Amino acid sequence: MTSQELTQADAARKWQVDVSTMIKVRRLAKDAALAAFAASKPGRPRSPFEIELEAERAENARLSEALKELAVEVTWCGGKARWA
Repeated sequence: MTSQELTQADAARKWQVDVSTMIKVRRLAKDAALAAFAASKPGRPRSPFEIELEAERAENARLSEALKELAVEVTWCGGKARWA
């Protein structure tokens, strides 16, 4: 039912975070859901190894995105020029 859905701006206000944070959370949730659907194999249960591998890949992707964001932040803040 769509009448109870919140806009990203409403959700940001509700949880007292920036709208960009809500956009990132929504994008990450959507990407993770699509990856899970793509990786699933109907009629065949996944092995513990496959489950752990998927979790490690998701963590790797999350850390890669965090590293990219930090690199951009360092660049915007002046990078090495401010350290000298």
